[in-house]
Amino acid sequence: MATDQAQSDSSEANTYDQFEDRVTRISNVGNAAGILRWDQEVVMPDEGTPARAQQLSTLSSISHELLTADETGALLGELEEADVTDDEAAVVREVRRTYDRETSVPQRLVEEISATASNAHPEWKRAREEDDFEHFAPTLEKLVELKREYANHIDPDADPYAVLFADYEPYIDLETAERVLERLREELVPLIEAVQDSDAELATDAFAGQFDDDDQEALARDVLDSLGYDWGRGRLDTAPHPFSSGTQFDARVTTRFDETDLLGSITSTIHEFGHANYTLGLPDDGYGTPLGEGRDLSVHESQSRLWENHVGRSRPFWEHFLPIARERFPELEDVSPEEAYEAANQVYDDNLIRVEADELTYHLHIVIRFEIERDLISGDLDVSEVPGVWNDKYEDYLGVRPETDAEGCLQDIHWSHGDFGYFSTYSLGSVLAAQLYATAAEDCGSFDDDIREGEFDELNGWLRENVHQHGKRYVTQDLIERATGEELTADYFLEYVTEKYGDLYDLEGY
Repeated sequence: MATDQAQSDSSEANTYDQFEDRVTRISNVGNAAGILRWDQEVVMPDEGTPARAQQLSTLSSISHELLTADETGALLGELEEADVTDDEAAVVREVRRTYDRETSVPQRLVEEISATASNAHPEWKRAREEDDFEHFAPTLEKLVELKREYANHIDPDADPYAVLFADYEPYIDLETAERVLERLREELVPLIEAVQDSDAELATDAFAGQFDDDDQEALARDVLDSLGYDWGRGRLDTAPHPFSSGTQFDARVTTRFDETDLLGSITSTIHEFGHANYTLGLPDDGYGTPLGEGRDLSVHESQSRLWENHVGRSRPFWEHFLPIARERFPELEDVSPEEAYEAANQVYDDNLIRVEADELTYHLHIVIRFEIERDLISGDLDVSEVPGVWNDKYEDYLGVRPETDAEGCLQDIHWSHGDFGYFSTYSLGSVLAAQLYATAAEDCGSFDDDIREGEFDELNGWLRENVHQHGKRYVTQDLIERATGEELTADYFLEYVTEKYGDLYDLEGY
């Protein structure tokens, strides 16, 4: 009997080894594609696109073929019946989910969605440039139809928008997302109205001036140095749309510079540091498997928002960092830490653009997109109605009304990619950031003195222990409960912004 058991254990181990080798190959193909995409955004010559498109397409095909092959399915089937460790079971769970989704959708449909999205980008770009939604409307309608069909293949019995949402956030159900976003809408609208009615005068011009790009880049490096970025496993570059990408061995940051917006480059750099810092905190020995990958978009966004907002927009941070900024820009000599703090947290009363929104109003930009795309996918809203509904919601929720579609429903690129269900992860990440930061402060004590002194090891250590090291070992809600002792809740975020902005704007009753 002992011999039989040993043979069985050896066979299962060999099966898992074969499986992990296959998973690692798929991961390496994807990581190679990621480097090519980084190169395309950062340093590739303008005329390199035709070849790069073929290279990325080839890698995508290889990855898809490896994942959906009969051998992958057979290995999954064997391992789901085998006696495996908890970590191995987590890897099997994550690969099974991806395998099932990719094998459910006909290759014909995958290719049609890809081709339609590729053609949609120039159509969207032209529509935005010409402020002509009707030019983009037929393409958008086609993408909506294709994504409905895609969702139906994956789960014909489910709400199609829930299926699409799960592409970006697989382990937070749509009902939870709706509940969180509805609370944000209900409580942020009156808070923003109170801010707009306030007579408080913040130092909104603290960072007014012209700031050389090279000096801004040097300051961005100072920011990363201060926060503890590992330059041995990363680098800083510029890109039209800042992003971070890579693995725990190579997590790169990009930012952008505007000579009239020094504050924007600082907050953008801190935001992307948060993403890269999470990636660098993933376990080295998990590389190539889900155990060495970030736990989806909401958790990833929680890390960038935590560093950008709870650290980078705090009073203690500006007490620490303003002297460093003055060394690069002596013209800031007369700016006080309090004025820098106020400038970093001003609420705009006339902003229509999501990517330029402040920390508070940003979430209503997300709510509007979430509500519109949910109704588009369900069929409750016709594509032709989008501009009017968009404008009405902006007026209702934010007190501003777009005068053009270019500054309204055509401002984002996401729908031209067919990315329905993505937007809500931005707000879910901010909500989670507040919950994690509050728990970390309860466990470790206030971080204010540490931040004031430029000491971030204790905060980062807490994040490493409770979030980063786990990769995808736990599903999202389990990870959140293990880290904070609670399910995802908007309570901490709403308490945080109510206290912060009530204080900044001298609001009675807040």
